[in-house]
Amino acid sequence: QVQLVESGGGLVQAGESLRLSCAASGPIFSVDAVGWYRQAPGKQRESVANITSSRIVGGRSKNYADSVKGRFTISRDGAKNTIYLEMSSLKPEDTAEYSCNAILTYYGGSALITDAFWGQGTQVTVSS
Repeated sequence: QVQLVESGGGLVQAGESLRLSCAASGPIFSVDAVGWYRQAPGKQRESVANITSSRIVGGRSKNYADSVKGRFTISRDGAKNTIYLEMSSLKPEDTAEYSCNAILTYYGGSALITDAFWGQGTQVTVSS
């Protein structure tokens, strides 16, 4: 069974840093596009950062929401099937539940199956 498990959330003060991790486990063949999303109370979920698929023209690229550019960094460790989100200079408006998403291919019986998966979410709270 494939699953994504996030960790690293918590309560910090404005200006501090946190690193979120998202570990994929199960019968994984490959991890394709990955991303971090967040949802604050009363707001819609928004994309924070993503790494696009290596299958598109030009290979993988990293993309960030304007609100986090220069402060957040997304990365991945292919050997560990883990995605990271380094967050620095945190602001109270960064407070939200953060979730990771991955499009990956896994062994499903006798076939390879590609599907999207979500983690359970981890809370980040930034106090002023």
